[in-house]
Amino acid sequence: MPVISPTFSSSPLLYVRLAAVLFTCVTFSLVVHCGAYGGRSGDWCLFCWCFSFAGSLVVLLVELLGLQSRTPVSWRNFPITFATYAALFCLSASIIYPLYFLKGQHGSNRDYQIAASVFSCLATLAYMAEVSLSRARPGEVAGYMATAPGLLKVCETFVACVIFVFLDQSYERHGALKWCLAVYCVCFILSAAVIVLCVGECTGWLPFPFNRFLSAYALLAVLLYGTATIIWPVFNFDSNHLATRRDSSCGQGHTLCFWEKLVAVSALTGLNFLLYLADLVYSARLVFIKV
Repeated sequence: MPVISPTFSSSPLLYVRLAAVLFTCVTFSLVVHCGAYGGRSGDWCLFCWCFSFAGSLVVLLVELLGLQSRTPVSWRNFPITFATYAALFCLSASIIYPLYFLKGQHGSNRDYQIAASVFSCLATLAYMAEVSLSRARPGEVAGYMATAPGLLKVCETFVACVIFVFLDQSYERHGALKWCLAVYCVCFILSAAVIVLCVGECTGWLPFPFNRFLSAYALLAVLLYGTATIIWPVFNFDSNHLATRRDSSCGQGHTLCFWEKLVAVSALTGLNFLLYLADLVYSARLVFIKV
């Protein structure tokens, strides 16, 4: 019969995970109560809070009951991977929700919306604290996802997903933009594959050394994203090419206009380029110990 793990019950991780469960539960409860989550932006925010709450509850129960050895995933890698995704999800919701649902709002629901925004920020801080407590320290034997390159892989896939949301078939206007789409897809698939291999403890299945693959892939991703960082803004905003302009529809409603989406993709492409560059530096230096 499962019993509560005495080691985990006295760990700081217990308190930050309890805080994350509490804050995300309060957040989506407030939003659902006032019904202020319409449209794609509201649905995304609600998904972020519910996903984070459900996942944190599962991790908390597994840790409390000492069931780590019975899970079909690597428990050295899964909790911190989930916590990093949850931190990014809650961070995005903490930005999107007040931006689209608090601006210009009045009435009784505004107090609920303000409270939900505050608790969403608190949930983000709780997940960041969990990642900070769980990440590998210098000289410590840990799973790959607890190292800096592992955490960067999570950030890279998250940013790529946001890029896909903003693309909105804008890549069909020129062949060079289709190249950028190919870059986003290839790098996302490979980064996601690395995460799945680590969480599923399948790195030993590869016919070549895993650490060499990571370094080679990081170099390839830097080169690919380097081209996309140049090509995307040039072929979308340069006067000699498509030269997309900002129109009167921008800044209206709860969604981004076409021009704003193009700018967002340009900024996110540059951000992912920097993430892959940092990944390359860390991967070249990291001595990975496979457990």
